[in-house]
Amino acid sequence: MKLIRLSNHANLYCGPRGFTAEEVELAIRSAPWTPAKDGRLECSLDLPYDKLWNGRRYALKRVRPIFVEEADAIVVVTVLTYYLRRPQ
Repeated sequence: MKLIRLSNHANLYCGPRGFTAEEVELAIRSAPWTPAKDGRLECSLDLPYDKLWNGRRYALKRVRPIFVEEADAIVVVTVLTYYLRRPQ
């Protein structure tokens, strides 16, 4: 099992985008991977949320890491986070 490492960019956005390293790791280890731009990979995982984000209540949080697989590690380039009012 490869180490999953967040890039400096991804680390900087943990707070502003509302994701954790644990959620990113869970997504990468459990969701199917698909090709992304520039030879990168991505996956997406919906997590129960039921909390307020920016003053609105959301039922789900979708974590979508964009990453590259290197020989000894998976490096997360960035993470997109979506807040959903109800399941889609």
